[in-house]
Amino acid sequence: MEIQSIKNRFGIIGNSPALNYALEVAATVANTDLTVLIYGESGVGKEVFSQVIHALSARKHNPFIAVNCGAIPEGTIDSELFGHEKGSFTGAVDSRKGYFETVNGGTIFLDEIGEMPLGTQARLLRVLETGEYIRVGSSKVQKTDVRVIAATNKDLLEYTHKGRFRQDLYYRLNTVPIRVPALKDRREDIILLFRKFAADFAERYKTPSVQLDDEAKDLLIHYPWPGNVRELKNIAEQISVLSQDKLITARQLSQFLPEHNNNRMPVLAGGSTNVSHAEFANEREILYKLFFDMKKDVTELKKMFVEILQNPQRAAAAAAYTQESLLNDYRQQPAEREMPTVVTPPALTSAAPVLINNHNDIYEHEEVEESLNIMDKEKELIVKALKKHKGKRKDAASDLGISERTLYRKLKEYDINE
Repeated sequence: MEIQSIKNRFGIIGNSPALNYALEVAATVANTDLTVLIYGESGVGKEVFSQVIHALSARKHNPFIAVNCGAIPEGTIDSELFGHEKGSFTGAVDSRKGYFETVNGGTIFLDEIGEMPLGTQARLLRVLETGEYIRVGSSKVQKTDVRVIAATNKDLLEYTHKGRFRQDLYYRLNTVPIRVPALKDRREDIILLFRKFAADFAERYKTPSVQLDDEAKDLLIHYPWPGNVRELKNIAEQISVLSQDKLITARQLSQFLPEHNNNRMPVLAGGSTNVSHAEFANEREILYKLFFDMKKDVTELKKMFVEILQNPQRAAAAAAYTQESLLNDYRQQPAEREMPTVVTPPALTSAAPVLINNHNDIYEHEEVEESLNIMDKEKELIVKALKKHKGKRKDAASDLGISERTLYRKLKEYDINE
């Protein structure tokens, strides 16, 4: 069948080489039973290609059904595809046929196949390999003769590397790949599509069809179209309904196009106040990340404190090394820089020196006279934690960063009466 007649039959607009090639592959493979995997961004019209394949195949008089795998909850997708027996799960008041049973002899289009759960993927692989399946809650093997066409806007090969998609199923589905080009890759078709959509909406709403001037056409062609043909159709409908003028200028068109900014970096303070919503969203994401990083740092500090309590000798050595490093760094800094105050943590060494900044580049040592016995400090912390939480061991242990079992052992060890 000629490509142009296929376009006319299914309302496909465009003459780009990539689109024509995809249609040629679809027409060639249609009259076989090979599994087809259609790639393409969201909104490019992947379902239309599945309809083309079914309509040109020997199964064209049998059922065709499109299933969006991403729209079915994980707990019910097996039942939807393969059916279930009465009482097999809560709410299964009757037996139910699945799509692979009702579409027997026809074609099933599985859109967003990358969202299918791994357990369902194993069942689907069995259908593709042997034509067999089992209803949920049943042990009886049933046969089906269904052609599977799948589609995705994800990189399934990358999903296999991450363990989110079965590698054997990927290669079984990818028997014949068809790539539907994005609208930004077929810019020569954008004006043709807009004219078609504008004419359709003019007929629907009984209004004159809108036209674009040269500058508006240029703006339309160079817009990135992240939503592809679906987005272009929505824009054409908005203009047809809302525009008072029927000859659209670039300025008028820009009011209907969402703001697009390739620069996704946050705006620096003192910069322009004309900030897009996307940039605000990006800054918010960065702040969230900072908060999570801070939380992680606090967790690490808690772990370090527990290690200090459990191994005072190693902690004292680490403190001495840190102090010496700070002194060395200071000696290499300009003279006008002030020396930071460095205090060796208590409970690490006896009579540990404390460096005091007197702002005159003179540094004295003070002796810490209080007892720094690690066992005394640990006992003191435990007693404080128990008082704080009114004797509740679980809360006290959580506050100290130790297990309740460890706290119980410490209570016996230090003979602490609650």
